[in-house]
Amino acid sequence: MALVSLKELLDKASSGGYAVPAFNVNNLETVQAAFQAAQLEHSPVILQATEKAGEYAGFDLLSAMVHKAAESSPAPVALHLDHGGSVEAVLKAIRNGFTSVMIDGSHLDFNKNIELTRRVVEVAHPVGVSVEAELGRLGGIEDEVAGEVQLTDPEAAGRFVKETGVDALAVAIGTSHGAYKFKGEPRLRTDLVKRIKDLVNIPLVLHGASSVEKEIVDMAEGYGARLKGAKGIPLESIREAIKNGINKINIDTDLRLAFTASIRKVLTERPEEFDPRKILGPARELMVQTMRNKMQVFGSSGKA
Repeated sequence: MALVSLKELLDKASSGGYAVPAFNVNNLETVQAAFQAAQLEHSPVILQATEKAGEYAGFDLLSAMVHKAAESSPAPVALHLDHGGSVEAVLKAIRNGFTSVMIDGSHLDFNKNIELTRRVVEVAHPVGVSVEAELGRLGGIEDEVAGEVQLTDPEAAGRFVKETGVDALAVAIGTSHGAYKFKGEPRLRTDLVKRIKDLVNIPLVLHGASSVEKEIVDMAEGYGARLKGAKGIPLESIREAIKNGINKINIDTDLRLAFTASIRKVLTERPEEFDPRKILGPARELMVQTMRNKMQVFGSSGKA
């Protein structure tokens, strides 16, 4: 089927009380893994790329892969720009066939964030492209998206959505980008999600939500990786956030860890191997497993 808009996927998730996984893609194997997982789980899925991913693989090539794979996919799929930093970046994604864009003005002051987001809505909505924005700031760093935590204010969120007309809002409740999310015990303000949801009445998005699964970290470290102190979001916190109104959950770090752990394993156990297909194939399969686990936890399995 043809790609669908983010709004179409998330409105259904909001009314159904589940979340759709949004997997960051940078290469062929991750794209293939996402489509395979969606088909096996009968789940909707969002494939998303940052500007850095576009620089690495080419927005045109990433988009072409996703569009072609979607033709034979029984599951609904959206292609999303993650953390777009400017109107120009948004326009580039739209020209390359993305069905959804995020404009990230969270580093700006409140009024400037509204102004930037409104401009993107004005150019995206007329061509059927959905818009996600962000209010509040996440900590950590991943793909050069860095910041210090600033929790989303519910009252400000209500005004922001009313004045911009966005289709989805990313909120900050204590998550962060990267593999090192917490130094101590994880503390997320999942209670904020319900308060925000009641005021904005649109789908909410959770960034920085990888679980940094111990099994995968142990596997990677067993084959030479150095990931001391890596810690992610507990699954019970994810479930609570979904219960309170989260409908899109971004996953990048968990895929990077699975990809890296598998490649390290193959290269260590089979040092004679030099066929990229035999090195990257197992990594793709471990990402499929990781993605299927997310779909089951997020409640999107069986919702395609």
